[in-house]
Amino acid sequence: MSQSKPSIVIVPGSFSLPEFYDAVTDGVASKGYEIKAIRLRSTEDLQQPATMYDDAAAIAHEVAALVDQGKEVILVAHSYGGVPASESIKGLAKIEGSGKVGGVVNLAYLTALVPQLGASAADMLADIPAENRVELRPDEHGYMIMANHAASAALCFSDLPAEEGEVWMKRSPRHSAASFIGPLTYAGYKDVPVSYLLCAEDKVIPPGVQQKQIEIIEREAGREVDVTVIQTGHIPTASAPEKVIDWITGLATRYENGKTIKDFPGVGKYTE
Repeated sequence: MSQSKPSIVIVPGSFSLPEFYDAVTDGVASKGYEIKAIRLRSTEDLQQPATMYDDAAAIAHEVAALVDQGKEVILVAHSYGGVPASESIKGLAKIEGSGKVGGVVNLAYLTALVPQLGASAADMLADIPAENRVELRPDEHGYMIMANHAASAALCFSDLPAEEGEVWMKRSPRHSAASFIGPLTYAGYKDVPVSYLLCAEDKVIPPGVQQKQIEIIEREAGREVDVTVIQTGHIPTASAPEKVIDWITGLATRYENGKTIKDFPGVGKYTE
């Protein structure tokens, strides 16, 4: 028998800390769901900067602890987090007919990078127009930092007042350069149902690029992605957390009391 409600794990984007998602985790938790945002290894100050595979291993560790308790898990991945999240669920997916009690039942991408096998985050970012690229500069330790907080905020927090966006930007940790170049070796989106929150006003991963991610998933997995479109910028967890809360809890209700996404024939592509 399945648990009554799935657990939710949020994988942050690059240059992001778990607490950046507090408004969302608090909101979802208030509706009775177990939810946690994890810290990526690529944002930790390490002597040897972490790779994408180190991030994937950290995600897998968190998810496995829940799966070992027999829990179903929805893995929510934001921006860069889409790459290690896809990599991380090998052996953890709840595949139909497997007899597993727990496991990952849904990969939910929040305006995320989702490469095909053999491609990296850097490969996906190469598709983004130059005017939409956040300017980064390397430090002497193998990390990337924001070159211009105001310019970065104008892209990342385009739907917030400029001063508020800069405050958020200045809280960002540095991020491992090596994490962007690790190619995907396992496409988790082939094994579980996929949802995607498309942010129509995103200036960092423009809507056309997000649509390309969706097309990759549908082509590789051979099934339709459940798409929700909202009118926000790249980080709705800051600018419109209530929309993200509604999206996550909407997904979670589909898996309560042993139900699966197949029990919701109306699920598909829709706009708020």
